[in-house]
Amino acid sequence: MTIEVERFPDHAALESAFSFAATSWYQEGKIFVTSKQPIGLLDSGFGGLTVASEVLRQLPQENIVYVGDNLRCPYGSRAPEEVKRYLFQIMDFLAEQDVKMIIIACNTATAAGLEAARTRYNIPVLGVIAPGSRAAISATQTERVGVIGTDVTIKSDSYRREIHRLNPRLYVVNQSCPPFVDLVEEDRTDAPEARELVASYLAPLQQEGIDTLILGCTHYPLLAPLIGEVMGESVKLISSAEETAREASTILQLKHLLSDDNPTPQHRFFTTGDAAYFQRVGSRWLKREIEVSGIVLGP
Repeated sequence: MTIEVERFPDHAALESAFSFAATSWYQEGKIFVTSKQPIGLLDSGFGGLTVASEVLRQLPQENIVYVGDNLRCPYGSRAPEEVKRYLFQIMDFLAEQDVKMIIIACNTATAAGLEAARTRYNIPVLGVIAPGSRAAISATQTERVGVIGTDVTIKSDSYRREIHRLNPRLYVVNQSCPPFVDLVEEDRTDAPEARELVASYLAPLQQEGIDTLILGCTHYPLLAPLIGEVMGESVKLISSAEETAREASTILQLKHLLSDDNPTPQHRFFTTGDAAYFQRVGSRWLKREIEVSGIVLGP
């Protein structure tokens, strides 16, 4: 089992791909942003910690603020408009923390609200679907790619559309796996029934001859050992976390917002759920002790 992510070609290609001049991600003159401000990350729960871990690894001098909406997790079975409302509530909270960039470290929220978020906020807003798509295109040798995700992500067809925008030759097959999020949120990834559940949902993909599988939910890399065992060594597992963190680094460098002198970076974590539970589980997933505060968001 391998998790592979390919490097995006170069800065010029990245700037062109996101058309900075044509978007409202970062409108100079309307807000004042400095390199010392934190990076904001959000997810429906623990899954976004896979992205936060990569940000901490690649950008160790950056301050971060992470919000997990555990109280309302999972997002995958909710209506897209409801997910978008939750997304904006969390992003408003992050904006109040004076973040210089927001990473929507949630595939469901990316599918439901990324484009709307980019017009609503005047700082860079990144999702995780485009980075994962690029990584899969680089990794596949047979041009047959599988995508697993929540109901909202799969029904949006966001991965297929993004992959075909970049390479229309690829065959893409989707599979919704909603119970996978619960396995992570309930800390049951090692439970006896977990492998049987994972195998039952991945069975259709085993008949498709794919050589690359996108873990299209940021919770799913926390199930990577089980998924890899079921799919076999011949199938590459793609997590968007590494490529998303690399993209964040590139954008901050282009905007001269990298924190280059910060010997004691601050890492703040918030949850709408049980703060003690988030601290215990989150510390284990991140392999470092974290402090977590509870927050209350709107309805």
